[in-house]
Amino acid sequence: MLFNSLSFLLFFPIVCVLYYTIPSSRVKVRNLLILMASYYFYMNWEPVYALLLLMSTVITYFAALSIAHFKDKRKKKLCLVSGLVLNIVILFLFKYYNFLASNIEEALQICGLGIHIPGFHMLLPVGISFYIFQALGYSIDVYRQTTKAEHDFMTYALFVSFFPQLVAGPIERSRNLLPQFQQRHRFNYDEVMSGIKLMVWGYFLKLVLADRCSLYVDAVFNNIEMHNGGSYLLASLLFPFQIYGDFAGYSLIAIGVAQVLGFHLMENFRRPYFACSIGEFWHRWHISLSTWFKDYVYIPLGGNRSNKARHYFNLMVTFMVSGIWHGANWTFICWGSLHGILLCIENACGIGKQKYSGYKKFSHWAVTFALVCLSWILFRASNLHDAVIVVSGIFCNMGIPNVTFAMFSELCLAALAIALLLIKELSDEFCWKSHICKSHYWLVQHLYIVGMIAMILLFGVSGGNQFIYFQF
Repeated sequence: MLFNSLSFLLFFPIVCVLYYTIPSSRVKVRNLLILMASYYFYMNWEPVYALLLLMSTVITYFAALSIAHFKDKRKKKLCLVSGLVLNIVILFLFKYYNFLASNIEEALQICGLGIHIPGFHMLLPVGISFYIFQALGYSIDVYRQTTKAEHDFMTYALFVSFFPQLVAGPIERSRNLLPQFQQRHRFNYDEVMSGIKLMVWGYFLKLVLADRCSLYVDAVFNNIEMHNGGSYLLASLLFPFQIYGDFAGYSLIAIGVAQVLGFHLMENFRRPYFACSIGEFWHRWHISLSTWFKDYVYIPLGGNRSNKARHYFNLMVTFMVSGIWHGANWTFICWGSLHGILLCIENACGIGKQKYSGYKKFSHWAVTFALVCLSWILFRASNLHDAVIVVSGIFCNMGIPNVTFAMFSELCLAALAIALLLIKELSDEFCWKSHICKSHYWLVQHLYIVGMIAMILLFGVSGGNQFIYFQF
């Protein structure tokens, strides 16, 4: 079920009414309602894949209980490793098996061996990387004794499947979300209104900004051979706003939906395109995932507590794994590796370790934004060949972008949406007082929501386009 679908706009109010109709003292009954709603939400894509969600939940539930039960460290580690391996096998089978098999086949053909490796022909379950990583993080936290094992299966199953953030995050930590399922959540008007404001801004980012930019971006990247360097450059400048509006929009809707129900999810984006270094960019972009990799991959490898060579190795491994997490394609692996290389260069040059102002800050920001936009080409291109064509076209085959009259009007609307985004982001970044968005006055608050909804209905792209990160 998509957030930007009619079915969700019917589903969510029904869940809210039923949830708040149940007395706040009946916590378990409320949790059962949300658990059922979460599985219904997920089964709207492909009902059979709910079994995978349940399987991952059961594996990590019993793994955590076993870790908490045993006193011997070797037995604890065995339980942890068993849970990790079983979940990674599920993820590998559905997401990476075909990619690995096809690459092995190609390598064997180069060696003169025409061996066919059978494929695994099943659709990638939506959100599988997100809920498996959330479950694995819980298991590791129990092993580290930073989180107590949850004995109530229904509560833990709700933690893994909580529908607002189930399919595209934020990837929550057990210490933040699990305790909230034990609390009594009473209806709070201010909290509900705050959640709705987050939702409408998220819908604006998705429907007006991201989906409008995608009209030109998809037209170029899906037909590389029909365009020139000017088209590539324009599409490469629009895609950063498309993916930001798409994913930040989803995250804001998810956080808003949860807040309407009384739950608080972690912040996932913090104005990443204002970053003045690649390191700062990753402190602002997809925060739940970047902190997950920091806590469960980078630090266990040694982090920056070792010599420089080892530190750079840890960075490269972390970002290569991040690239692989995003998709079974060499473009994602190269995208992650590129960010790892840029971070190593920054660390070697001491960039980002001090605050900048004036011209220096602007120059660092401009270089960072340019590098991020360049790296997004790898992320968006269908394959490495297309990525090379786009980059070479920008630098060697510049021309007037191919834009029809109809597309020009779409680009004007996209530019307007980008301008509104920048005004909002600048206001938040530099703490300018945005009275319309932040006012506590009842009338102004409601006028803002009504105005945003009207803008979405007037300028939003219809059709219910799937969110980009659903494929991960």
